[in-house]
Amino acid sequence: MRTSHLLADGQGLGHGYSWHGWLARWAPLVAALWMCALSPSYGAPFSGKSRPASPTKPAASSDGIAEARLIEVYRQIGNANYREALRKSETLVADYPHFQLAQLVYGDLLSTRTRPVQVLGDVPAALAKAGTENLKALRTESQLRIAAIQERPPADAIPSEFVALSRRNKHAIAVDTAKARLYLFENTGNGTRLLADYYISVGKAGVGKSVEGDLRTPLGVYFITSNLDPKSLPDLYGAGALPVNYPNVLDVRRGKTGSGIWLHGTPSHQFAREPQATEGCVAVANPDLDRIIRTVEIRTTPVLIGKNFRWLRPAQLAAEKQLLTDTLKTWAQTKKDGQTADLLRFYASDFNADGKDLAQFAQGLRTELQRLGGRAVQLSDVSLIRWTDESEILVATFGEVVVGERSGRTLRQYWQRRANAWKIIYEGVAG
Repeated sequence: MRTSHLLADGQGLGHGYSWHGWLARWAPLVAALWMCALSPSYGAPFSGKSRPASPTKPAASSDGIAEARLIEVYRQIGNANYREALRKSETLVADYPHFQLAQLVYGDLLSTRTRPVQVLGDVPAALAKAGTENLKALRTESQLRIAAIQERPPADAIPSEFVALSRRNKHAIAVDTAKARLYLFENTGNGTRLLADYYISVGKAGVGKSVEGDLRTPLGVYFITSNLDPKSLPDLYGAGALPVNYPNVLDVRRGKTGSGIWLHGTPSHQFAREPQATEGCVAVANPDLDRIIRTVEIRTTPVLIGKNFRWLRPAQLAAEKQLLTDTLKTWAQTKKDGQTADLLRFYASDFNADGKDLAQFAQGLRTELQRLGGRAVQLSDVSLIRWTDESEILVATFGEVVVGERSGRTLRQYWQRRANAWKIIYEGVAG
């Protein structure tokens, strides 16, 4: 007999029910979850209408829906609507039987018929001992998902690293490893807005990748380089994979090694991975990855991987955007003027690009300036992304067209702040 039928006689979760510390922990969620319901950027795509009731089957485009339904179960628990929580939990695990965290919450709700439940995953001691690490990971996953609801980014805000996204950056991704969250943005002429955000898993050893095989997820500014067909991949990668360009130019300069860092899905038997479960990649649930794959473009989509982003509205970035844009324009004007010595002042003494040091690069630069013959260099579609760790880095990507020529090239420069001045440490054609 189905559990929901067992509750029809008026008995059920009220019998012997005492979640004590468990419920006390969830009580502060109620206000946050109600606010979440008003947020168009949470979970599945926002259509401008109220979110529909939980479906009996997963929707065709179901990114974020399973998590939203789990959070609704938490909300019902927080409101002491235990029968409704059990009903919604039962349909959730029926629709997503491999969603382990949902199964754990469902099991807790079933257990309340016979005994008090004190903690999330309050299983018998013998079972708890056998699955200690898994239980710990699921509890952490639950906390991370809840924290993402309690700490929503401000409306119309973006990570401060996205100083300026060009029209070629139709979308952008920011991965906050501290919050186990991936944020998917759409960039249009009307500004950059958050489309959706998803729970993610990172490397088994955490973040800050430096060497091959260290099981860590890299931190930095990257770009999607390709879209791998899921039919060519093992089941581990689920719905597919989007490789990024680790190691990037800065990583190589710092002697970092490794490769094969992907944004990928989950195995068919798992809805979500544990918070730290990958070999260094970023893993998201398959419905979420499917949405991302259908949305972003290769080569032009930046992937920012960091910790605890500072969220700012575009107006708050305007001054920095203007300053950095002016720096680029001054570089372009100096290039037009044709004086190699003046132009080289923009480049760091330890500049390196594709195996060429500054002296070797300067030879090619002289030839280029002679070819320009004083013609202006026009910049277009300028993208400016900041990265700050032990140094301040600017990744500038832009189109460069010489006046009088029909086409140009897309350049990518890495600038580093040196003694209160920005210097170019790398310059090359963007792949």
